[in-house]
Amino acid sequence: MTFGIYVHFPFCAAKCPYCDFNAHVRTVLDEEAWVSGVKRELEWTAKQQGTSRPVVETVFFGGGTPSLMSGAAAAGVLQKVAALWPMANDPEITLEANPASSDAARFADYRAAGINRISLGVQALNDADLKALGRLHDRKEALAALALAQKTFARVSLDLIYARPEQTLARWREELKEALSFGTEHLSLYQLTIEPQTPYDLQQQKGRLHIPNDDHAVALFEVTQDFTAAAGLPAYEISNHARPGAESRHNLIYWRYGDYAGVGPGAHGRLRFDGRRIATAAIRLPERWRDAVAKNGHGLAERNEITRADAAREHLLMNLRLTEGLDLARYEQRWGVSLPAAKIASLQAQELLIQSGDILAATPRGRLLLNAVIAELLN
Repeated sequence: MTFGIYVHFPFCAAKCPYCDFNAHVRTVLDEEAWVSGVKRELEWTAKQQGTSRPVVETVFFGGGTPSLMSGAAAAGVLQKVAALWPMANDPEITLEANPASSDAARFADYRAAGINRISLGVQALNDADLKALGRLHDRKEALAALALAQKTFARVSLDLIYARPEQTLARWREELKEALSFGTEHLSLYQLTIEPQTPYDLQQQKGRLHIPNDDHAVALFEVTQDFTAAAGLPAYEISNHARPGAESRHNLIYWRYGDYAGVGPGAHGRLRFDGRRIATAAIRLPERWRDAVAKNGHGLAERNEITRADAAREHLLMNLRLTEGLDLARYEQRWGVSLPAAKIASLQAQELLIQSGDILAATPRGRLLLNAVIAELLN
């Protein structure tokens, strides 16, 4: 089973109005306290795993805005990981970056620290939409950061958001064509969703925000699939597209329901301790997390055993996000449950699932309705 480590950097220069991630704006950033806390949580996690520790295949610095951290901070964390676990010969080490905090010296420091993949959060390629999304960069800065990332790192992923307010099919087609022309190996193309209690949610409730309706959003999704496939970056997951072999190895650990540690404020993990599968979730507020780590060696708010039934459901939900689908024989062997053939047949008849031998996969339409598909299979 592959194993990865997610490191959460919770700080941002500003919070976007659509964001419900664990991100906090601070005028003063105590990077030293964050690094110290992450190292202690790594030590605690490794101790729970005992002396027979898995090989680390991936490390992912997410946020927040990890590109606000120094190269020295990234290096310190990675050195601690390598001291505690055996490392793969070619680990994938990703850092999320924002164009507004991307410069040549910073990227050079990250590369020297061991970062070998950058996920660049551009989100839009025109100034009006960037402003509406609350981004701190403009189009010129985004293109400069992308060129710099491609010059500095062998692996670069470009992030965009679609189904934005007032977005038309024609404008999205043109934006996709441009995004595909840059030649990145990976594109993360996320449909905008309005999350509760975000500024966008409040604007929508007051009638000040108009996002595409469901039919228009489906049309945008279908255009996305067609354009990326034609360009040689087909979808391998609902929102992620890559050249063959360039998929995010870290995110595949999640979607294949592997094991991963989560460290840092608000980070989540799925680990096996003493033969049990454990879900972990850290305290979200950075200062409270820091104090808990100093007291307990970790900042966990939750540490719960996952029942076999819940694990089976999570596994199914994550695997069916992937184009490759679910291996039914392995699923049954792992969890001791089998999916009802009659329900599979019904969902196939509705063109929501497709089965080939032991492989069960959601169709593009099925991935759009995945929660309903899962509910039908398990209820």
